Amino acid sequence: MSDRFFPNVMPDFAEETTEQKDDTTGESLLKLLSMPYPSLSQRFKRAALDLKETIVMETWGLTGQHVRDFTLYSGALGTAFLLFKAYQVDKNKNDLGLCLEIVKACDSSSSASRDVTFICGRAGVCALGAVAAKCAGNEQLLKYYLSQFREIKLSRNVPNELLYGRIGYLWSCLFLNKHIGDGTIPSTTTRAVIDEIIKDGRELAKRGGPPLMYEWYGTKYWGAAHGLAGIMHVLMDFVLKPDEAEDVKATLKYMIKNCFLSGNYPVSEEDRKRDILVHWCHGAPGVGLTLVKAAKVFEDKEFLEAAEYAAEVVWNCGLLKRVGICHGISGNAYMFLSLYHLTGNLEFLYRAKAFACFLLDRAHKLIAKGEMHGGDNPHSLFEGLGGMAYLFLDMFEPPEARFPAYEL
Repeated sequence: MSDRFFPNVMPDFAEETTEQKDDTTGESLLKLLSMPYPSLSQRFKRAALDLKETIVMETWGLTGQHVRDFTLYSGALGTAFLLFKAYQVDKNKNDLGLCLEIVKACDSSSSASRDVTFICGRAGVCALGAVAAKCAGNEQLLKYYLSQFREIKLSRNVPNELLYGRIGYLWSCLFLNKHIGDGTIPSTTTRAVIDEIIKDGRELAKRGGPPLMYEWYGTKYWGAAHGLAGIMHVLMDFVLKPDEAEDVKATLKYMIKNCFLSGNYPVSEEDRKRDILVHWCHGAPGVGLTLVKAAKVFEDKEFLEAAEYAAEVVWNCGLLKRVGICHGISGNAYMFLSLYHLTGNLEFLYRAKAFACFLLDRAHKLIAKGEMHGGDNPHSLFEGLGGMAYLFLDMFEPPEARFPAYEL
């Protein structure tokens, strides 16, 4: 596994200096870690906004273009989502306007898509379009995107996972209800989907294992992107029936019981021997975020202890040789931010800062030297520099930080 990550030689904690001078020449990683946070947060913000401009040029250009990949994961909608985040942080209406322009192109490109999720499907286009339209005060456009969202239909053969399945559709509903208002997507709509997810999970679980189990292309994944962690994470944002909540709790406790001795988590039920991946999509970072959510929802110390155990894995093995949100350093930093939100422990904020500082100090150099993978889609939100820019914006305001398209 060690060939997948850089050794973490950063100190477990570095005191901030009282020196306020912001000299950017020859800045080492240790100096960044010791910089007073008000100064460092401005560095993160400047770097994020500069990156945003590069990403827009590379993925959209000066006058826009035909959208070949509309998805938030690897395509143009990810750029729109980054612009929306930049607008939330900086209140630059040009960012909001360009976000809506890109969403409009994604709307056209995705009109025939059968994918129903926020991250990889039509629901993300309609949901982001509606929320951005509301922020822009465009009631007509808001109504259009909401009507388009309500036309999305989930067929019986839709899977249950986050990237392409029912749970990804439900997250879109949560996003709309949070930003536009409770009941925008009524509980009757979401409850019908939850019923199908619970039914499928219990049916497959009859073959053994936890109370709920799911397959994606024949594999019983555990992680956030395609498996148990992602499905449980979103289910916990809804009001569940008592027996459903118990099944979610027991499923997560089954995962805790069967984690690796290292504290990391298997990729799948079928592959519980290879302790390899420390990613959001597969492994401790994504499962850990779900355990933090469980600790908050169920007020059960076992979940918090397991989340902190997972965070140790991320700290020791999570400086991946990749930059992105899905399977890179940027995504792994959110493990610490989530624990910081729940506990208020500044050690977790420091660790998130350390991962972000590592990227700020070294990512471009390591990518240029071929020592870090820039992503198959190097400017995208989930694979590339878009995710790093998003993290930097979140590090400007850590209390508001949320893993994009996953945490609310």
